[in-house]
Amino acid sequence: MNKKTKIYIAGHRGLAGSAIERELQRQGYANIATRTHAELDLEDAVATQSFFEQERPEVVFLAAAKVGGIHANNTYPVDFLMSNLLIEANICRAAHATKVKRLIFLGSSCIYPRDCPQPIKEAYLLTGPLEATNRAYALAKIAGVEMCWSYNRQYGTKWLAAMPTNLYGPGDNYDLNNSHVLPALIRKMHEAKLSDAAEVVLWGSGKPKREFLYVDDLANALVFLATLDDERYDTLVEPSQCPLINVGTGTDLSIRELAETIASVVDYKGKFVQDTSKPDGTMRKMLDVSKIQGLGWKAATGLKEGIALTYKIFSNQNIQQTQL
Repeated sequence: MNKKTKIYIAGHRGLAGSAIERELQRQGYANIATRTHAELDLEDAVATQSFFEQERPEVVFLAAAKVGGIHANNTYPVDFLMSNLLIEANICRAAHATKVKRLIFLGSSCIYPRDCPQPIKEAYLLTGPLEATNRAYALAKIAGVEMCWSYNRQYGTKWLAAMPTNLYGPGDNYDLNNSHVLPALIRKMHEAKLSDAAEVVLWGSGKPKREFLYVDDLANALVFLATLDDERYDTLVEPSQCPLINVGTGTDLSIRELAETIASVVDYKGKFVQDTSKPDGTMRKMLDVSKIQGLGWKAATGLKEGIALTYKIFSNQNIQQTQL
């Protein structure tokens, strides 16, 4: 990649995609193609092919996806399976047809078996049963990894699948039913603070442990991977191996500890009550990030620092909405 390389970000309005666009712009890449969902429905194969033929990107970041938390995944499995399969298939087919040089597919750590040894190595893919609450989404993302590998094997493409841990940061979804745990807790704590609530209810036992990555760190990692020299990049997409690489911090904490950290940032003084009727999901899910760290990349934003940055943006948006 050079500063004039034509780059397409699929899903540039999402949490990850918007961070990728910010990072590319920060680094001086100006030839960036984007389309909103209204402008281009990536579930439409003909429209997707037409877009690629018109724009001819050399590098693609495939960050477009239908995403959600435990409740959303468990309630709408067909939506998560079908939407993600169609998006991945249409983009991969169009990218191959128009000779895209490098494609970075963005997956999810939920592709790994529910009861993986910790930390989770890339080699653990497909070695055990998936977490039931998001199996449909996970299978769609596993299919995306297999698409990258299959195209590399059959056609000699150089497509890479990056698996991030749990993401948070600017542009996140704060819906209490359909968001992930960290943004949901930020909203809960913020509203509890404003209403002077005595307690906040936490889903599950609070014991599951999770790893969290500030989304701007993810974007930095993906641009780092996309701009690797040919020698190092080619080792990641060698057709004989699955082109999979984890992206995370290599550290985790319990949901209860996460809630306490968020409360500290938000300055909420009440207590927590655990609603054990709600599912915990996987008890632990921390990625082995030795492969990407071995290439020279490491996350730069600490969890409390990242939460503080995120909360500042969230609270400013709420102030602006109140003033309207």
